[in-house]
Amino acid sequence: MKTVLVTGGAGFIGSHLCEFLLDKGYKVIAMDNLITGDLKNIEHLRSNKNFIFMHHDVSKHIVFEENLDFIFHFASPASPVDYQKIPIQTLKVGSLGTHNTFGLALAKKAKYLLASTSEVYGDPLVNPQPETYWGNVNPIGIRGCYDEAKRFAEALAMAYHRVHKVDTKIARIFNTYGPRMRRNDGRAVPNFISQALRNEPITVYGNGKQTRSLCYIGDLIGGIYKLMLSDINEPVNLGNPEEHTILDFAELIRELAKSKSKIVFEPLPIDDPKVRCPDITKAKNELKWQPKVPLKEGLDKTIRWFKNN
Repeated sequence: MKTVLVTGGAGFIGSHLCEFLLDKGYKVIAMDNLITGDLKNIEHLRSNKNFIFMHHDVSKHIVFEENLDFIFHFASPASPVDYQKIPIQTLKVGSLGTHNTFGLALAKKAKYLLASTSEVYGDPLVNPQPETYWGNVNPIGIRGCYDEAKRFAEALAMAYHRVHKVDTKIARIFNTYGPRMRRNDGRAVPNFISQALRNEPITVYGNGKQTRSLCYIGDLIGGIYKLMLSDINEPVNLGNPEEHTILDFAELIRELAKSKSKIVFEPLPIDDPKVRCPDITKAKNELKWQPKVPLKEGLDKTIRWFKNN
């Protein structure tokens, strides 16, 4: 049985990844300091004899006795609401946390997958964004703590690959949604669903014409797994290339939730990207991966989960 470490394992994406890997027959160790993660996300996994939870901050030295075959580094705040509250911790987990986990990968001869982000592209001047685009990031803006932490993590990943021959994978993850998102996450989907279910005004920032591309969590996890097992060492976009405006998402969620909410508009946050859409040609060609869950189906599943939780 192969052993996997998932940092950020109690988070939204991390918990789904742990569940997926257990189903595939791996022994899974989830590490999380629970700043934004939640033990409720992995409660149903803790009775599994092949699952271990470690309460630890990856920004601090990691002592690890067991053999490791794979490391999935998913530890990091991912919502602007979170990382703007804790910018220093966000920078530390992207730098020190990535460095510590790479030290572990080197010592254990483990394959390594970095959860990067579409935010490395900043407010892009190219749409859709291919992996070859270098981005348009404000390094000292209020989002810089997250954007630059991930850009540094990518640079460190490639340095460990080139110098120490670590088998690294870099997943540039675009907007993802699904069950286990936090109600107070601060991003569009949980905000809109929570407001719609309470029949409160749905808050759209700016004029709502900025675009996003939403990928259902189940589709993303499949792409992450394929990337880890691949021979690719440079970044790969993982996301849904179907682009919609924020206003479209608000109206669709209101309709699916059968809500009486009105849509209201607030000023656009500083450095908020105007467009966000992945070019997934590389994932299609080299991983034979693309999203399959239609937007309405995925949102319906997510709304039902929010209702029941």
